[in-house]
Amino acid sequence: MEVPDTDTAAVEPAGNRLSELPRPRQTRVLTVANQKGGVGKTTTAVNMAAALSQSGLKVLVVDMDPQGNASTALGIPHTGDVAGVYDVLIDGTALADVVQESPSLPGLWCAPATVDLAGAEIELVPMVAREGRLRKAVRVFLDERAATGDPIDYVFIDCPPSLGLLTINSFVAGSEVLIPIQCEYYALEGLSQLLTNIELIKEHLNPSLQVSHILLTMFDGRTRLSAQVADEVRAHFTDTVLRTSIPRSVRISEAPSHGETVITYDPISSGALCYLEAAKEIARAARAQEEGGTDE
Repeated sequence: MEVPDTDTAAVEPAGNRLSELPRPRQTRVLTVANQKGGVGKTTTAVNMAAALSQSGLKVLVVDMDPQGNASTALGIPHTGDVAGVYDVLIDGTALADVVQESPSLPGLWCAPATVDLAGAEIELVPMVAREGRLRKAVRVFLDERAATGDPIDYVFIDCPPSLGLLTINSFVAGSEVLIPIQCEYYALEGLSQLLTNIELIKEHLNPSLQVSHILLTMFDGRTRLSAQVADEVRAHFTDTVLRTSIPRSVRISEAPSHGETVITYDPISSGALCYLEAAKEIARAARAQEEGGTDE
């Protein structure tokens, strides 16, 4: 997809662009991960979720990063007195009791991360089945929603940028991995280790886990470096890399300070339009796979 030269474009409002997205036959649980920080991981999780919810799909974001940036971007309170993912992992609180609906995006829920989550890495160590506590909570929540006739279509799990028990829980809970890769020199640094870790999780804890999508972020069409990195990633991961890349955008950076995603903050900006297009790719690729065809 071509990125507009400016940060806004005279196109139809974002709310009208995803009306035709197919609903998955069963809930897709995507773990958004990259052990390298600053690659647009949280930004990708919340904006993909927002883009899909605007089409009428039901989406849940699980904020597993103690910084709580995903919660902030979705306008979800996550102060110390708010029940969140920590309570789910450590105290066994039901996920349904901590999720909150985003005030700007009906149909998009978030399980917030509070500051207490930073201590969960240590508190999880002596617990039985410590790697699968999030998976159990997510499955119960999804089953309860399905039983009421109001199922969740997508779950996005936002990981911290490290391989600890929080990230392992996230991998065990998911069935797919979405990897954002920054279009800069160190983009591939650590990626091989991440893929190795995913294979270990698959072998020992979650046989169904697979890397389903790679998204190029912070793409700057004015530089040769971005193009070179994009070409290299596409050469290595031909079938996995989304066609749409996410540009560097002031609007994407500004949106969280207003408690919003770029999808609602500036729906006709280049960043919003590209996330909408990437979400469309993900949704249509899944339907094509379900039907045994290919995504054209």
